[in-house]
Amino acid sequence: MYQLYIANKNYSAWSLRPWVLMKTLGIAFTEQLMPYVIGISGTSWEHFRSFSPTGKVPCLVDGATTVWESLGIVEYLAERHLGVWPADPQARAWARCASAEMHAGFTALRAVCSMNCGVRVQVNQAAAGLQPDITRLSELWEEGLARFGGPYLAGREFTAVDAFFAPVAFRFQTYGLQTSGAAQAYLARLLAHDSMRDWERAALAEPWREPGREADSKAAGTWLADLRLVEQ
Repeated sequence: MYQLYIANKNYSAWSLRPWVLMKTLGIAFTEQLMPYVIGISGTSWEHFRSFSPTGKVPCLVDGATTVWESLGIVEYLAERHLGVWPADPQARAWARCASAEMHAGFTALRAVCSMNCGVRVQVNQAAAGLQPDITRLSELWEEGLARFGGPYLAGREFTAVDAFFAPVAFRFQTYGLQTSGAAQAYLARLLAHDSMRDWERAALAEPWREPGREADSKAAGTWLADLRLVEQ
């Protein structure tokens, strides 16, 4: 059985992608959650190097084969399981392009709005460069929904392209970012998805806090609420 190594569900946007895809498609795996290392016992890189060649997550282990990077993991799974990418060639090409754009782009959104599922933040008005990323995300979502009929980005079924935008849905929720119309409806659909709700419940129950990621969220604006369980 696959072993999927991930980090804290509250923070790890990259881990969410293969996790939510495999859960949705019913691809069996054993979850190996490795919290980010805090303190003097070493670094996360040193600990994660025991299973990941880059010292980062996610990482998929399939027997003697190790696959790293979320995009690499998705393509590995696509060679072995139906439904990872859309069956229609045009939808599949669009989904791969949109996923690659998400994988490599939207740097302002990543920099200002780090993933932190458990808090709600009012973003600073001066949050530099966010609007172009929000505009482009809305365009992408509306294009996919219009071209392929929805309710998901490349058609009737949840596929890898939806998994790639799943962390964005949590970012929009955490920081109160706004879109409209079909894009807003899609955002709500992602947040209500069963696998996304499972991830969020687990994230809120985690006892760990990583100071650097907490500081990133606080730097983005004013904290309005912390929905997590009390830190243990």
